Amino acid sequence: MEIRHLRLIKAIVEGGSITKAIDTLHLTQSALSHQLKEAEYQLGTAIFMRANKKLVLTKAGEKLYAASNEILYKLANTEKEIKQLIFGETGEIRISTECYSSYHWLPSVLKQFHLIYPNIELKIVMEATHYPLQKLKENILDIAIISDPVKDKNIQYVELFQDEMLMVVSENHPWTRKKYVVAEDFIEEHLLIHSLPMESVTVHQLLLAPAKISPKKITAIPLTEASIEIVKADMGIMSMAKWALLPYLKNNTIKAIKIGKNGLKRKHYIAYRKDKKHPDYFQHFLSFLQFEINQQWTI
Repeated sequence: MEIRHLRLIKAIVEGGSITKAIDTLHLTQSALSHQLKEAEYQLGTAIFMRANKKLVLTKAGEKLYAASNEILYKLANTEKEIKQLIFGETGEIRISTECYSSYHWLPSVLKQFHLIYPNIELKIVMEATHYPLQKLKENILDIAIISDPVKDKNIQYVELFQDEMLMVVSENHPWTRKKYVVAEDFIEEHLLIHSLPMESVTVHQLLLAPAKISPKKITAIPLTEASIEIVKADMGIMSMAKWALLPYLKNNTIKAIKIGKNGLKRKHYIAYRKDKKHPDYFQHFLSFLQFEINQQWTI
């Protein structure tokens, strides 16, 4: 008996007819009939018998069908394991961040990992942005990139990098004469933010909220480029991570101002559930992410 005979028997039984088996196996009727006769000849007995114009398994056929399921399953599983040995593991990692600015660097890192592990799908879950820890707990995410860790016995945090937040103003703004700004300086300002809620805005969370100060006006604009143009026109101010801001400072029409005497710095963490069993490739990705950020990026 050959593997093609086992697939033939399985297709006839599960298709319910010769016609459906022909479609499944992409054989002609004569080729299928020839293979069936060949299998019965090698087995030395009939595999099917006709009953009310239907093919029904004989006792020998029933045993062969059961063996076909077991053998074909083991064969498919073995092929999968061999492919994993050759091409690496297969799987999926769902990831999101609490801040849209992180999407400036995240896709390129994911692309580099995909070149090394082509069978691991790295999926950015945009709808989980701003609420990554909540989505992590709900098992919608596998990894959350956050800067505000919450104590939870089921969540593991791994430090990823530290960056500095700066205020962005026009070249004509009064703040350009300051070495740094403090919370009180925001009272009469129009603050541009990427999106609500305010609790997710770093400058609000770490500077304004503790001082109980709110800017004169706050506008959410999801496009960084649009916010930059408004700042250039001296119609508002915004905060950005230093590494994300650098490309925009080349034309000298905007200026970066330090926040607080010692600067406003934040740490970013990888968060994942430690109460969940993760495959080997998951740990490979964590190590890769840390290496790429800490060794190859200047943030």
